[in-house]
Amino acid sequence: MAFDFLQKEHTIAKPGFNRWLVPPAALAIHLCIGMAYGFSVFWLPLSKSLGIKESIACAPDTGFFAQVFSTTCDWKISMLGWMYTMFFVLLGVSAAIWGGWLERAGPRKAGVVSALCWCGGLLISAFGVYTHQIWLMWLGSGVIGGVGLGLGYISPVSTLIKWFPDRRGMATGMAIMGFGGGALVGSPLADKLMKHFATPTSVGVWETFVAMAVIYFIFMMAGALGYRVPPSGWKPAGWTPPATTSNTMITQNHVHVSKVWGIPQFWLVWLVLCLNVSAGIGVIGISSPMLQEVFGGHLLGVNVGFSDLSLEQKAAIAAIAAGFTGLISLFNIGGRFVWASCSDFFGRKMTYVIFFVLGFILYVSLPWSAKAGSIALFVGAVCLILSMYGGGFATVPAYLADLFGTQMVGAIHGRLLTAWATAGILGPVVVNYMREYQLSLGMPRDQVYNTTMYILAGMLVLGLICNLLVRPVAAKHFMTPEELAREKQLAHEKSSSDSTATMSDAELSQVGRGGNPALIGAAWLAVGIPLVWGIALTLQKTAVLFK
Repeated sequence: MAFDFLQKEHTIAKPGFNRWLVPPAALAIHLCIGMAYGFSVFWLPLSKSLGIKESIACAPDTGFFAQVFSTTCDWKISMLGWMYTMFFVLLGVSAAIWGGWLERAGPRKAGVVSALCWCGGLLISAFGVYTHQIWLMWLGSGVIGGVGLGLGYISPVSTLIKWFPDRRGMATGMAIMGFGGGALVGSPLADKLMKHFATPTSVGVWETFVAMAVIYFIFMMAGALGYRVPPSGWKPAGWTPPATTSNTMITQNHVHVSKVWGIPQFWLVWLVLCLNVSAGIGVIGISSPMLQEVFGGHLLGVNVGFSDLSLEQKAAIAAIAAGFTGLISLFNIGGRFVWASCSDFFGRKMTYVIFFVLGFILYVSLPWSAKAGSIALFVGAVCLILSMYGGGFATVPAYLADLFGTQMVGAIHGRLLTAWATAGILGPVVVNYMREYQLSLGMPRDQVYNTTMYILAGMLVLGLICNLLVRPVAAKHFMTPEELAREKQLAHEKSSSDSTATMSDAELSQVGRGGNPALIGAAWLAVGIPLVWGIALTLQKTAVLFK
């Protein structure tokens, strides 16, 4: 068959394959789909795609559906912003629906489908911009692209955990760091492409969508084809699985994905992720206006409130706030790798205890540092908060593997991501509506965020309680040896009882290490160079904070 190479049994690693080739394959996909975080770079150009220089407003009596299908007036940014909601809701929903299929089909097939959806969605969006039909953008990037996001996001999780049982947190942290870094690479790339393609009759967006679809498709296909799964019975050289005791949080057994809805530990971890993300995403959404409105002229060394600043001064502090946004993006990315790696030493449960206790202290300190006029303490606290926001995403796959086993952790992780979809609505709604409510009461702009920070701190208290309640999963929830053998058969794996199918000990010892050093170096350079480029550009923007 022409597409046999996509079958999971054809992706089983052979002797001489180095496990360090898998993380760059995962990064190649996550760096591309992570552009979902950076899509706001298109909003302003798209809001004047017809007017080019200035937006052409719709008539005041134009209804919503008339605006959706209109070809004579420009879209509002609020209409374009629905893309964000679609991205993260569809990510969580698609990951939950097709997570079980992914475990059986394998990461390579899931990666290819993700590339087709994400890049195909960009092409549909390009046609939508060209014909000025926003519903095509919602369908293309929002719905179809959202499905690609979900499959691409969870495609490497189970595979990386199986390749790195000795460093689960570090392995998933590397991949999920790429999702956070996607905007650092994609946003400046999109900006340069739009400037290159811009003409007197085009803002250059549809052309940019086409170019990025081609670039991303090449990277994502390379990543998908680079995936390999370890053979049955493989483990890293010299590594011994931790001994199982009644108190351990790391199980050697496996839970079937169909049972997790009825297991209390799943819902406790669901709430842990939801509450941690709700608090963090709430801060991300208001970080730029919060810094400007809280400190106002103090950012320029002038003792003047935000409302009393001149237009020139507001432009100057807007540039400082943009640098602040870039800085917290770096902490979001770095936190994914650092905190997830630390969880290999602290344990997953204790890592989340740190997130919630330290996070609570930092959230309640923000109103105090704002009142004291300490910009450095305020910025430092927000940066640490965002590092733990990213760290929560990267640590939770390993937490699930510890509790529920590795056989179906990708599918279980997919179902858990519905917590992200919920948090994507809960966090911004709480923050934005509280801000508007307090402004309507006439509260000064530099104080409207105080109550909001206390509410977010309260969310972390609830998250801490849920995390402390997590206990090892009861034995009755695990698959029996017969059920596990059946699941391995469905997943195109060989059970340990099938002595005719497993590799010999000598062959297994040669899997995961060795290989061509030049190939390993090239794979890491292919993902490392774009990431370093994006980080360098972001650091240039953040330099304005320290002038």
